Amino acid sequence: MISIDQAFVDSEAPNSNAISNGRGLLVKGKFVALHKSDDDTILFGECSGSGRTNYHCSCDFITPGKVTYRCSCPSRQFPCKHCIGLMYAFTDGNPFTVASVPEDLAAKREKLEQRVEKKKTDATKPRKVNKSALKKKIQAQLDGLTLLEQLTHELIRTGMGNTNAKTAKNIEQQAKQLGNAYLPGAQSALHSYTKLFTADDGDFDSAVAPQQREAIYSQALDQLTQLNALIKNGRSYLNDRLADPELATDTQSTIAAWLGHAWQLRELKEAGLVQENAELIQLAFNSYDDIARRELVDTGIWMNLGDGRIGLTQNFRPYKALKYVKAEDSFFRIAQVPELCLYPGDINPRIRWDAIAPRPVEASDLQAVRQHAHSNFAEILKTIKTHLKSPLADRRPIVALNYAQIGKVGDDLVVEDAAKTRIVFTETGQAEEPASCHLLQLLPPEMFQNQTLIGRFHHDLQARTLRVKPLSIVTASQVFRLTF
Repeated sequence: MISIDQAFVDSEAPNSNAISNGRGLLVKGKFVALHKSDDDTILFGECSGSGRTNYHCSCDFITPGKVTYRCSCPSRQFPCKHCIGLMYAFTDGNPFTVASVPEDLAAKREKLEQRVEKKKTDATKPRKVNKSALKKKIQAQLDGLTLLEQLTHELIRTGMGNTNAKTAKNIEQQAKQLGNAYLPGAQSALHSYTKLFTADDGDFDSAVAPQQREAIYSQALDQLTQLNALIKNGRSYLNDRLADPELATDTQSTIAAWLGHAWQLRELKEAGLVQENAELIQLAFNSYDDIARRELVDTGIWMNLGDGRIGLTQNFRPYKALKYVKAEDSFFRIAQVPELCLYPGDINPRIRWDAIAPRPVEASDLQAVRQHAHSNFAEILKTIKTHLKSPLADRRPIVALNYAQIGKVGDDLVVEDAAKTRIVFTETGQAEEPASCHLLQLLPPEMFQNQTLIGRFHHDLQARTLRVKPLSIVTASQVFRLTF
């Protein structure tokens, strides 16, 4: 039985225009036929358009957790506005007559089933490695690391005190070659360094106050340490793979991702990085523009209700394909995932799935979040400090904290646990995240005691202490999101 609501349709739409256009078709009465199959697994119908013939659209729910959309319109968006409008018609309670599935649609469903079976069969076959192509790629990456090393040495010779927006821009121009060397992670890491010295007027030293300049220098030194580790570890890993093309991709660290390896779901499953029948709740969401990689990135922050681990979904939308790549959005239900794939990582691994089935959030789900959260701040601070000792570790880990109260100590806004251990709040998180601390004062008084905070940690290199940026607060009845 098809069980969807308006929230589901909204989440399936590739963008806001598809939502309004799909709703508009329904309002204007463009649908001339609305049908569903007798086994209640497919919606199909006809919608009048600008052409002489009607568009035939369908939404196939035969595969659990994954809808197949088909339409005879020329749109390259999936689902198109006609499929969106068809589902809105169903959720709004419009009458759908039971009818036989048209022969052409039935044939497409049969081909889909055959492809699914073939995919399962192919998954059991051993993969062949094109050793010649792999060696060429690895050599290109090694050459790219040599270039990165040269650029890093040039930055060191120039000195942080002499680096300004102009020299940073020159380095970035040369760093574009790293993208051609299959090293997008290295290119992004170098960009993180150079953008510290970027000012609108092109003159860093005169634009920044001395105290702020010292803080930037501390961050820059941390970035240089990271670049050096990337060069050293990356070169060792690539040389090992060059000597043995059959060597499996490293799943114990994130070095492969740093070097631009695009993990496939099949690889993750073969490596055993998969969890069956997981249930996830989204705790925060944010979209940002990655200028260095020329793409928009949609990032969701999720907790696995089974083990409490917080993971990240990342949807990359290149500038050149924005019209055709579906944008992700906030998700306010529980995601039931038959096969949850986890990328190599430590505290907050990237996660991914092929299909999900949504269900409403229940009180027990929010209680599970609290049960998995850390109540001892001293212990989690120690864990994060250990984590940050690795130069290639995520510098902004996200954790869930059960707090006793939130309040002010002097000029600082702090969060405190039952043992009186305090952590100072900060607005510094990821560069692309909006401010959130100022929103705390808008919350009702009961939110400041005995709730659960979802926060992103930041290592203040100047003060040599860990601070936390609030992302959301979880209560017994709701998730209050502080970033959008």
